[in-house]
Amino acid sequence: MRRRLAAALIVPALMLTAACGGGDDDAAKKKDPSASPSGSASQAPAPKPVSDASPMPTVAGDAGKKPTITIPKGDPSGKFVVKTLTAGTGAEVKKDDLAVTKFTGKIWKSGKELAGSYDQGGAPQVIPAGSQTYIPAFSEAVLGQKVGARVLVVAPPAAAFGAAGKQELGVSGSDNLVFVLDVDSVMPKKVDGTQASIPSDLPQIKADKEEAATITVPKNDPPKKLVDQVLIEGKGPEVKSGQTVYMQYSGATWKPNEGAAQAKLFDTSWKTGAPFATAIGQGQVIEGWDKGLVGKKVGSRVLLVIPPEQGYKDKAQGADIPANSTLVFVVDILGAV
Repeated sequence: MRRRLAAALIVPALMLTAACGGGDDDAAKKKDPSASPSGSASQAPAPKPVSDASPMPTVAGDAGKKPTITIPKGDPSGKFVVKTLTAGTGAEVKKDDLAVTKFTGKIWKSGKELAGSYDQGGAPQVIPAGSQTYIPAFSEAVLGQKVGARVLVVAPPAAAFGAAGKQELGVSGSDNLVFVLDVDSVMPKKVDGTQASIPSDLPQIKADKEEAATITVPKNDPPKKLVDQVLIEGKGPEVKSGQTVYMQYSGATWKPNEGAAQAKLFDTSWKTGAPFATAIGQGQVIEGWDKGLVGKKVGSRVLLVIPPEQGYKDKAQGADIPANSTLVFVVDILGAV
């Protein structure tokens, strides 16, 4: 059983990962806020995208607002189409960049809408460009686009959820999907700045590279109260309860790693190629995250030391997280909406 704080970036009713990467929602979250699906890791490779095909949906609406998608009569071509409707004028999205994208989607055959970023409760989707961990309908569609672009995507099953489909969304294994993506920005992969010194009785953190952090737990008892020390002070707005927050994190337990040269991480968002997103302050994650991150500024790095009563309490989460564990996280707050 895997133990992550969350599986991957989610938006209401739609998860765009092609494979769950490194984590177990049921074990790691305080509760599971969504039955969001992911794609299949074993599906056939996606075809290379083309820029046009016939027939094609039409799109209306102003940039920055939810577009209206009209699907033509007849069957789709079966091709994977990525068509730039509006060329952006900002930075180009390169391989492995984190593209912040708002999306709207429909199922071709039924015309059913898929809940997206512009709908109530929706949020931007952060897509690692060209990544195989996300459905090609998104990861390939943003690659090479410029910030400000609006892109129309027609995705056959091999470029979306594969032959299995997503029954909970009403998507069958033969359904073609239509998406419009608005590329808003490119998100940094980690925060920048000089890290503050950490008291010797707290875990020491090294997180200066675009990879999982190194955590070293001291050889002493953990603090009994929540520690939420800001290691790098961000320059962005304060995170408010109810916002969707985008973060990179690495986590370890205190006692099993006490005095070791390097703690064994039980999970890290760096496994997935994309930050983790969640509504904060709403009970979607463990209490120590909700209490420790609300009020911190975007662009900050935060050391969280979470006592058992604000973590998983007396419930073991497998061998790496014994019952009554004190948890140690380093969290980079990349964005909040």
